[in-house]
Amino acid sequence: MSILPYALSFCMFCITISMLLCLYRIVIGPSIVDRLLALDTLFLNATCLIVVLGIYWVSTSMFEGALLVAMLGFVSTAALARYFTSGHVID
Repeated sequence: MSILPYALSFCMFCITISMLLCLYRIVIGPSIVDRLLALDTLFLNATCLIVVLGIYWVSTSMFEGALLVAMLGFVSTAALARYFTSGHVID
């Protein structure tokens, strides 16, 4: 009997709660900076959830999906930060 499925289930539960709290901060956040940081954290949590699901389902293709989510999260956060600071994304 292995403890790994129980640990992964607990991790998925904790990551889901964290994603819900980030979603709450995106909706209620008092400033744009709070919402932007919550969005970046939401992308990080989504990446972690995909990795944990890949381990749980013993699927290597999930790790490629996690890499795509991480890259899109970085690019979108950088673009939104530039837009909010200067008013445009591309010079």
